[in-house]
Amino acid sequence: MESSLVLVLLVVLLLALLQLGFALHVRNTLVASAAEGARYAANADRSPEEGAARTRVLVAGALGDEYATDVVAGTEIVAGVTTVVVVIQAPLPILGPLGLADGLVVRGHAFEELG
Repeated sequence: MESSLVLVLLVVLLLALLQLGFALHVRNTLVASAAEGARYAANADRSPEEGAARTRVLVAGALGDEYATDVVAGTEIVAGVTTVVVVIQAPLPILGPLGLADGLVVRGHAFEELG
C-alpha cells in the first residue's frame, strides 16, 4: 500500500521534471533562433524582415509552426550603436505542448553591419 503511494508521487515528480525540461528546451531554442535571426539581419545589405523570416524558418523547423507565428524584427539604438532586434512571442508549454499563449517573450540582438 505504502509503496504504491510513493510510486505515484515519484511518477508525478518525474513527469514534472520532464515538463520543466521541455519548457526549457523551447525557451532555449527560441533564444538561439532569435539571436541567429538578428545576426542574419545584421549582415550588410539585409533587412530586419529577412531576419524575421529566417527566425520563423528556424523556429518552425525546430519546434513547429505554432511557435513561429509571432516574430517581429526591427532596429534599436543601444548606447549610440544601431542594433537589429528580433522578438518572438510564443506559447509557454505547461502540460505537454499545451500552455499559455504568448507566455514566452524572447529577444535577440546583433550589431548592424555597415555596408
